[in-house]
Amino acid sequence: MKFSSRKAVLAGLAAVSVLGASACNSAATADNAKPSGNASASGSASETPSPTPTVDPVAWRSNVTEDATGVAVDTRVTAAADQGDLTQAALSYVSKKGNKVKVPGTLTGGTWTAGDLLEPGVKYSLALSAKNSSGETEKTTRTFKTANLTLDDQIYVAVTPGDGADVGIGMPVIVRFDLPVTDRAAFQKHMSVTSSPAQAGSWYWLNSQEAHWRPKSYWKPGTKVNVKAELNGVQSGKLYGEMSRTSSFTIGRSVIAKVNLKTHEMNVAINGKNVKTIPITGGMPGFTTRSGVKVVTDKVTNITMKAETIGLKPGQFGYYPDTPVKWALRLTNSGEFLHSAPWSVADQGRRNVSHGCTGVSNTNGAWVYKNFKVGDIVNTTGSSKPMTMGNGIADWNLSWAAWQKGSAL
Repeated sequence: MKFSSRKAVLAGLAAVSVLGASACNSAATADNAKPSGNASASGSASETPSPTPTVDPVAWRSNVTEDATGVAVDTRVTAAADQGDLTQAALSYVSKKGNKVKVPGTLTGGTWTAGDLLEPGVKYSLALSAKNSSGETEKTTRTFKTANLTLDDQIYVAVTPGDGADVGIGMPVIVRFDLPVTDRAAFQKHMSVTSSPAQAGSWYWLNSQEAHWRPKSYWKPGTKVNVKAELNGVQSGKLYGEMSRTSSFTIGRSVIAKVNLKTHEMNVAINGKNVKTIPITGGMPGFTTRSGVKVVTDKVTNITMKAETIGLKPGQFGYYPDTPVKWALRLTNSGEFLHSAPWSVADQGRRNVSHGCTGVSNTNGAWVYKNFKVGDIVNTTGSSKPMTMGNGIADWNLSWAAWQKGSAL
């Protein structure tokens, strides 16, 4: 053990001698053997200076790669930074019209997320800024190109009522598509309706090209409604949403007309107060007026009623020549109107003689036209012929439970 200890001590001394000689030689070579200013009074060598800390570069991370092509339009771009903190992101593209378009987004928890999906067949630029581990700013820009789509690959979207509309308490939100939506749930996840005051409601798909949203009960007068159909780039089967749509509109005062085909009267209530009783005539046998809750879908003046529009030909029972009408509100797609009918004033309040429309005098027709708007309610009773879904707006004829079953979610 003693011998071993001595060997260790000798080896250590030898190492020190070698290091000391090396240090002296280096000093003499560098400065003619002048004593170092950092040497201690005993003549020991200078201390080794501390190394400069290494700054790791920012490692950029995104779900789109540099110079990628054919990127799917249903991609929602995200970006972040490893070994650093992402401070800013800007996604933009040049439209086919040559305009620079900025894509909105949010930076939360160190990750930036685009507020919209992608447009087809355009080149995008994603500019990123981040602070590295030493607090310095680093920047990078990556570009990519999206897949090309034709109009046959995209579903056009339209929303009713439009921006700024003032409609009645029975007006649903209607979203229409020019091509069938095979994955309704995928689309519905990106369709929302909010209101102030808030009112519970649900979507109902009439078919693959039309969806309605209505509250559980009629809208409250004065409600502000906001619609978002964020369908740009959303995939449905082999097709994609062509654009996103928004709409903000207002619900006006409550107007509800109750038409009784048996008493031949229409009572109109505004904001819950009965304000007018009007003699009417409904459809004669063979041309029965439908019973049920109807919604005014259009207001027209100075139109011509044609027998051909309800399938009648000259010589058939009920055929009539072209007839001008001054005031008219459309109630169904199949041709029912609430309109002025001066030729039947003698029958109004007494019997049903029309071809299915609800007829009133010119004076009452003008009053109705002035006081009603699209979305107001006309609730008809007294016949066994019901309203059917899709024939105008028949939404309120379904119970709330039945309505909810029409949702895709």
